[in-house]
Amino acid sequence: MSGNQPIRVKTITEYHRGAGLPKPEHPLISVINFANVTPPVTSGSFSLIFDFYSISLKRTHNVKYKYGQEESDFDEGVLFFMAPGQVFGIDLGEGVRHQPNGWMILIHPDFLWNTALAKTIKNYEYFNYSVYEALFLSDKEETMVTGIAQNIAHEYNGNIDRFSESVIIAQLELLLTYGDRFYQRQFITRKVSNHEILSRLEDLLSDYFNSGSLAKQGLPSVTFIAESLNISPGYLSSLLKTLTGQSTQQHLHNKLIELAKEKLSTTSLSVSEIAYELGFEHLQSFSKLFKTKTKVSPMEFRASFN
Repeated sequence: MSGNQPIRVKTITEYHRGAGLPKPEHPLISVINFANVTPPVTSGSFSLIFDFYSISLKRTHNVKYKYGQEESDFDEGVLFFMAPGQVFGIDLGEGVRHQPNGWMILIHPDFLWNTALAKTIKNYEYFNYSVYEALFLSDKEETMVTGIAQNIAHEYNGNIDRFSESVIIAQLELLLTYGDRFYQRQFITRKVSNHEILSRLEDLLSDYFNSGSLAKQGLPSVTFIAESLNISPGYLSSLLKTLTGQSTQQHLHNKLIELAKEKLSTTSLSVSEIAYELGFEHLQSFSKLFKTKTKVSPMEFRASFN
C-alpha cells in the first residue's frame, strides 16, 4: 500500500481483509490485536480513511503516525480516537516490516443505530484531536481500558443474544467515559506543555489585538487560533475548559472586554469609536456584550472613573 491518494476503508470486513485477518465475527464491531495483523512491507508512507470509528492503543517503534499535518511517535502506550472520515497517515522505514503492539476497536456507525450513544458519541471532543494530542496512559489506566476491550471481544465472540448489543454499548460508553476522565487528568498533570500553550495563546492574542486586526477583521476564529498554536480546535477548547473554566470563545470575549475597559478608562475615544476599534460593526452589539459581561453599560463603566 503506497501512493499519495488516501486508501478508503468502507467496512470492517474490508479492513480485516487488507490486514490479513480472518473475517470478523461481527460485521459492525471488531477488537483487533495488532500482533495478528500482517504489517505492510513498503517504503515511504500511505494514508487511510476509515468510514467507521476507531479507538487504538498502540506501541510502534520507528514508525510515525500522522493526522492532518502533525506527526507523532507512538513509542509509549497511547490511546487515540478517530471519527469516520478522518485521514490517518503512516510513515514507514525503508523496506522494513514493522509490527505494532496493542489493540484497536473498530465500530461502524450502524452498530450504534437506535441507541443513545449514536448521538452522545459526537459529544466526545477527543475524536477530533490530532494524533500528537493522543491520551498518554499510566500502566493502571492501560490495564483498565484493555480489560474493557477484552470484554467487548468476549461478548461478540460468544453466543450473541438479545442482550449482547446492550452489553457492548455499555462497555463502549464506559471506555469513552474513562477517556474523558483520563484526558482531564492529562490536561492537569502535563502542566509544563499545557501552560506553555496558554502562554503562547496570550502572546498571540496580545499581538493580534495590538496590531489593529480587530478593526479590520474582527475577532480571530477559533480555527485560526488553534492553527497558529499548532493544535486542534477541539484540544484547545478542552484544555481551556479544564484550566480556566472557559471555552475558547468565552476566553476571547473576556480578553475583548478587558481591552474595552482599558480604552474606556484611559482614553477619550467615544464608545462608538472604541466599538469600531474592537471590530464591532454596530454599537448595539458591543454594548450588549459589554453589559452581559460586566452588568453595566460602557457609559456607566466610564462614568465610574470620573
